[in-house]
Amino acid sequence: MDAAGHELADRIRALLSAEAEVEERRMFGTRAFLHDGHILLGARPGGVLLVRVDDESGAALLTRPGATRAVMGARTMSSGWLDIAPAVLTTDDELMFWLDAARESSGSAVETSERD
Repeated sequence: MDAAGHELADRIRALLSAEAEVEERRMFGTRAFLHDGHILLGARPGGVLLVRVDDESGAALLTRPGATRAVMGARTMSSGWLDIAPAVLTTDDELMFWLDAARESSGSAVETSERD
């Protein structure tokens, strides 16, 4: 993982509550954040954010700036796997939007820390 990916992982960690039962694991070249064994988000090389949502939500979220279907190896994933460009993740509010989208799609009760 490069410096941009590590920085993004640090930002994700800071937004997640210390009490949340979120597991952090290295998977597929990504620093993944899981709840109940399911990926919520991942920090990818280059500072790209991987977001897991349900396919219906993903189709709608693909219209947002910077959102594309995730590509893993030679495979383009379903609309439930999104890559979010670093250029649209400049604030914690923008990053929080994607964390909330992943939580809502997973039905997760993961708590997030208070934002300034």
